[in-house]
Amino acid sequence: MQISDLPYPDPGVPDARSGPRFLLWLGRGQLGGQAKSLCWGLVHFGGIAGLPYAVGSGVGAVVEGDGAGLLRAGALLLLIGVAISVGDAMLHRTAVTNWITAAARVQQLLARKTAELGSALTRQVAAGEVVAVSTGDVEKIGWFVEAVSRFLAAACAIVAICVGLLFLAPSIGVVVAVGVPVLALSVLPLLPHATRRADVQRDKAGKATELASDTVAGLRVLRGIGGEELFLGRYREASQQVREAAVRSAGMWALIAAIQVLLPGVLLLTVVWYGASLVQEGRLEVGELVAAFSAVATMLYPLRNVEEIAMAYSFSRPSAQRAARVLSLTRTGPGLADSGPEGGGGPDPVGDLHDPATGLVAPAGRLTAVVCGDPDAAGRLAERLGGHPAAAGDDAGDASDGLPVLLGGVALDGLPLDTARRLVLIQDKDPVLLSGTLRELFDVPSSGKVEPEAALAAAHCGDVLDALLQAAPAGVDDPMDARITERGRSLSGGQRQRLALARSLAADPAVLVLDEPTSAVDSHTEARIAEGIAALRAGRTTVVLASSPLLLDRADHVVLVDGGTVAATGTHRELLRREPRYRAVVTRETEEEQRVARLGPARLGKELTGIEESA
Repeated sequence: MQISDLPYPDPGVPDARSGPRFLLWLGRGQLGGQAKSLCWGLVHFGGIAGLPYAVGSGVGAVVEGDGAGLLRAGALLLLIGVAISVGDAMLHRTAVTNWITAAARVQQLLARKTAELGSALTRQVAAGEVVAVSTGDVEKIGWFVEAVSRFLAAACAIVAICVGLLFLAPSIGVVVAVGVPVLALSVLPLLPHATRRADVQRDKAGKATELASDTVAGLRVLRGIGGEELFLGRYREASQQVREAAVRSAGMWALIAAIQVLLPGVLLLTVVWYGASLVQEGRLEVGELVAAFSAVATMLYPLRNVEEIAMAYSFSRPSAQRAARVLSLTRTGPGLADSGPEGGGGPDPVGDLHDPATGLVAPAGRLTAVVCGDPDAAGRLAERLGGHPAAAGDDAGDASDGLPVLLGGVALDGLPLDTARRLVLIQDKDPVLLSGTLRELFDVPSSGKVEPEAALAAAHCGDVLDALLQAAPAGVDDPMDARITERGRSLSGGQRQRLALARSLAADPAVLVLDEPTSAVDSHTEARIAEGIAALRAGRTTVVLASSPLLLDRADHVVLVDGGTVAATGTHRELLRREPRYRAVVTRETEEEQRVARLGPARLGKELTGIEESA
């Protein structure tokens, strides 16, 4: 495959059982590219292997006064020079192509896995780890894939040089044949230590980056409480730890580099000394000595590729292990691991949304509000309703094992992934806004029935549009062309929340699940948003997890979930009258206020009178 053909139409199914198996799978997927690189590597290194003998024959021709031999040596040198130049250029081209295509394949696999797992990904592995794998680790994996073909070609050249020396100067050839394996294996014991130090540096750098990102994200709050210096001190400390780890890592690599220079130099001096003694004894010609010296000197170049492949494998193996760990993750729950983007083919299921684990039923075409006393439980329920059950081992996941959510009687887990995502959309408590124009923000898969303007109006985003337009550069008259900064950090929390709500409304899914969509806005705005959601989603299934009376009063159907199961259903006003647990969550009643409501004023007065008399 050429770089212009990327991305892959289908990156394939990786062997993620271990890091080495994943590297082997990548290599098998690029046999054609590796073969091209190997062929050009043989041309390049073959020319290097033949260079000493051409030089030796030229020197021998000069010593013997053989003009024809000198011309032949010159022609051979010219041919070898062309082979080295062309082979080097094409080897670099094909090897880099292998690197880029391998990296692109891994990144496509990671992107596909991220899309497949959705919110379940960050429950099983840290988001920072996924970012590290898709950046630094991908580069190390690509480095190993690129180095394989160069190593094989270099190994062939080294063998050819040693065999040639054995025929040209057997005594020197034996010395070289013994010394080359020693050179190749000399740094291997140090590589694990160097790799561990590099991993420590990587981990510390990742923590420092995470701390810096958190500080920038919360800069407004830090300034409000005067915490800038505290976090700046923490970052300085983390930065110094990164520096110390980098110095320790660089020290080990400097030792490896010194050994790579020292030992080849010792071998070269040994060959020169031993060869000179053979010339003095008359057992070796001057031209043969020059050829042997040149062979050893030029062999040091392909020998570097042996050390490079060892280094590349030492770095890429843990990187491949981390990538394989991410790629081996599956969506938990029955049928999820086998669900793919293809399949199905039947009509989309239509009907009520039913969660057997809690007993929740959201009637089709109606606005259902769900009240949970525990905000974390509400978030987990929202994920379940979207077909994302809790991960194995999660405290909240035990009650839901084996009970997939049903849409129109069909398990969401059993639907093809793209179908489930198209039918059910979840907006969680902390939606993300990507940088770009407002028009690009609304460029999402949708039914096409809801225009962005209508969605923005329903989410009461008029002031947000004005703010974006005021911050836009001169010449931008349409707020849809105004740019949003990274994660919408130039907007307030309520403005970001309303833009995300408008985006979800514009998508117009068959089922929309909103988790606390108005938690960051004032009551006046919240009331208007509640009216907008009810009007725009009329006839569509909508589930709102909230405890705000303004939202609950607009719902067609209200469900109280207590202790992981449905405790009561009805309208907002009905539940306020007859359900103390619902009233306690919605009105934030204290225990004393609940007691007063249960007893009634008259009975409570009698109790107080009795207490006074006994006193």
